[in-house]
Amino acid sequence: MSAIASTAHNLHLTKPRAVLGATVMALVANLILWLIGLASGGSFEMTDQGKVASVAPGGVITLTVVPLLVGLSLAMLISLKWEPIIRIAQVVGAVFALGTIALTIAADFDAASTVTLALMHVVVAASVVVALEAVRRSPSN
Repeated sequence: MSAIASTAHNLHLTKPRAVLGATVMALVANLILWLIGLASGGSFEMTDQGKVASVAPGGVITLTVVPLLVGLSLAMLISLKWEPIIRIAQVVGAVFALGTIALTIAADFDAASTVTLALMHVVVAASVVVALEAVRRSPSN
């Protein structure tokens, strides 16, 4: 066996690696977007019940990590008994992540914050689809 084949065999994607990898990658991407949003003049503040509330960086971290960990873990657990859930979870996860952009637009964020937060939703949607597709294609599954 060649060194390349041996290395490729040892790098197979497990379900926990997919969940954690997608979550960490999305978090890093969203934190970078947050920094770009700050540099673009975004305040990441909105008015909630008459009080100014900031959604960053704590909100960015929480609203990236929690949905990905919960959603991907649930899909992976169900896929142990019913593998077709992976395709369904790709669609549902992407639709939820993209659909919640409407909530960001409805809030009274400034333009830079709104655009940046919307892009963060796209990152989460892409992470769901890519992670689940990687698991679906992995030979260990």
